[in-house]
Amino acid sequence: MCHDHDSRPPAPPRTGDVAERGVLTLTSADGTAFSAAYAAPARTPRVGVVVLPDIRGLHPYYVALTERFAEAGAAAVAIDWFGRTAGPCGDTGTRGEDFEWQTHIPRTTEAGIDADIAAAITYLRERTAPDLPVITVGFCFGGSHSWRQSGGSLDLAGCVGFYGRPAMVGEAAERAHLPTVMVIAGADAATPVADQLALAETMRAAGADVDAVVYEGAPHSFFDRAHGQWAEACRDAWEHVLALADRVAAR
Repeated sequence: MCHDHDSRPPAPPRTGDVAERGVLTLTSADGTAFSAAYAAPARTPRVGVVVLPDIRGLHPYYVALTERFAEAGAAAVAIDWFGRTAGPCGDTGTRGEDFEWQTHIPRTTEAGIDADIAAAITYLRERTAPDLPVITVGFCFGGSHSWRQSGGSLDLAGCVGFYGRPAMVGEAAERAHLPTVMVIAGADAATPVADQLALAETMRAAGADVDAVVYEGAPHSFFDRAHGQWAEACRDAWEHVLALADRVAAR
């Protein structure tokens, strides 16, 4: 499990008012309805964020993360992975602790994931501006797919992945061209740091500007406000993410 059920993201280093927050249902181009969460800042956003969750799908952690991004000035949408196999989330709008993600994760596909990301990009621009630059920010399973977007064809301006798996990026690493942030837990038991740094070099060789930062001793899923001993690492990780957001917004 990537996080405890009660985990929540740490606050960003810069904060402002949130004008809107809530869960909703989006529809992909193939007709799939899937759950999502949206949050928007009170001031006009200069960047959009598509949040790609871990294996749990649209867990409350990621609903809260859209609000953290809104506090930092970005419009954000978090998506659920499982619309094609489990339908939209239930009455709460999120996946509960008892959701059997184990049976659904193997049934996800790159094509389906990309279609859902595209629908989220469209929604962000419909709610803000048609030329809003958008980045992906993913975690574990979602971090892998966020890194993969650097070599993809979606209309994105950049990609961020926390503790992803290079094997899931695959051949897309050799087509990487978008600016990418790799947040690497130095004590990640799931994926060796060396493998992630090797992925960074492959993506750089392909032409991507890759910011790979290793937090020595930090465990997988350290980006959790409950992990007080990693508060400084969380703050610094926020800085790397927001630096990319500022960079694409300034273009």
